[in-house]
Amino acid sequence: MGAIGAGQLLASKWDAAYGVVVFARVLLGTLPAWAKWTIGALLAAAALWEGFQWWRRRGTAVR
Repeated sequence: MGAIGAGQLLASKWDAAYGVVVFARVLLGTLPAWAKWTIGALLAAAALWEGFQWWRRRGTAVR
């Protein structure tokens, strides 16, 4: 990261992802464990479904 001017700093490519993770930890920090596991399971299921759909679309585009 390099300085640009008076107090300005370039962000790295991982700063946005880090910010999202910190936001999620603060948002979910006060929830009970069962709620965290439920939200995590739903997000994991959505990610798997999107991956499956992407894989199917990728397979049909090749033909």
